Amino acid sequence: MSKSFLGYRCLGLVFVMLLVMPPAWSQDPDHEAAAVSGETQLREAAAHDEPGHEDDHDEADHDEVGHGDGEEGHGHGDGHGEEEHGEEGVLRMDAARRQAMGVLTAIAKRRPLREEITAPGEVILNAYRTAQVTPRISAQIMARHARLGERVEKGQPLVTLSSVAMAEAQGGLLEAHVEWRRVKKLGRKVVSERRYIAAQVARQQAHARVRAYGMTEAQIRALLKHGDASRATGEFELLAPQAGTVIRDDFVVGEFIEPGRVLFEISDETVLWVEAQLAPALAARIADDAPARVRPDGGTAWVPGRVVQRHHRLDETTRTLSVRVEVENRDDLFHPGQFVEVALQTAETAPLLAVPRAAVILMEGSPTVFKVEGDELHPQPVETGQIRGDWTEIRSGLAPGEEIVVQGVFVLKALLLKSKMGEGHAH
Repeated sequence: MSKSFLGYRCLGLVFVMLLVMPPAWSQDPDHEAAAVSGETQLREAAAHDEPGHEDDHDEADHDEVGHGDGEEGHGHGDGHGEEEHGEEGVLRMDAARRQAMGVLTAIAKRRPLREEITAPGEVILNAYRTAQVTPRISAQIMARHARLGERVEKGQPLVTLSSVAMAEAQGGLLEAHVEWRRVKKLGRKVVSERRYIAAQVARQQAHARVRAYGMTEAQIRALLKHGDASRATGEFELLAPQAGTVIRDDFVVGEFIEPGRVLFEISDETVLWVEAQLAPALAARIADDAPARVRPDGGTAWVPGRVVQRHHRLDETTRTLSVRVEVENRDDLFHPGQFVEVALQTAETAPLLAVPRAAVILMEGSPTVFKVEGDELHPQPVETGQIRGDWTEIRSGLAPGEEIVVQGVFVLKALLLKSKMGEGHAH
């Protein structure tokens, strides 16, 4: 009896499950889609029976533009006037509209390219426009006439010195000069030839001595003009050998200095040097007089320059070669010791098909340019090569003579992405 009861109980559970579970066909997606499609077709058939629907349907078909894949969709001929989309991925935009949107075009052609190499550099003084002022004899500093940072002109007094050796030389010159004038006035007929020549040589030697000690010709003439022995005090001035800026004046008044001590350093900073450090292989590709550009570290403005020299000895620490660039500095933008960025150009390449770097944009992972065909703009994938300066080599995908967009490519890319997003929403 217990077995019969259990059997009836199992049959009851099965019956309940069959009642609760939905039919298997109701969970089939294909069947469900078919059902929905059927309902849609029925509604459309009912709609066709309504009066006036045929005219509305024709107008709707007329307004919609195909996307090129056989399906009907919504186009953009709704009177916006900005751009039209024909086949997929193509923009329609006439020349007037392109100009209004800042889209510029140009003809692709072959051109020789220069490779531009960038390297760190340091500004240094132009040694060919720099001079040091040093005494030639032991002397004491009596007065200073120029200071650090001042602009001086050639021949301007810088410092007054006093020297015992100079006093002796000045006295000797005055004595020799007076004797030579007397002998010369008497003439060769009165004095012997030997005395005449001796007086002449003595005067010349005394003149050479004070000249070698540091007096200028103008200072010597002023000393001899008066012929007064009391003026042989041993004082003399050191003059600026060139025009420029005082960049060094390491001394104090009253100091006793020895020959060779640098008192002043004067440099013309309107033209400076920049030492660029390059690997030997790269430095070998830089020619003398090659164009260059220099930019202050952290700056934005480039200043033109040119290569004037290349070193032939490697730096023992960095194992690099220095390339010297001459740069104009009339605006006082650069200063010795300043770090800069240097861009150097190598020799020109053979003519290559190249377009401005701004004409190439990345679309779907591929470098792309926009080709212009009448009023249509076609995104064209290309294979790029080397980039030199503001130009990119095109190896394939574009031919010389074809017109491309060189400015405004980001605007065109945005329009294409916008149209694709709209199509995805519609479907």
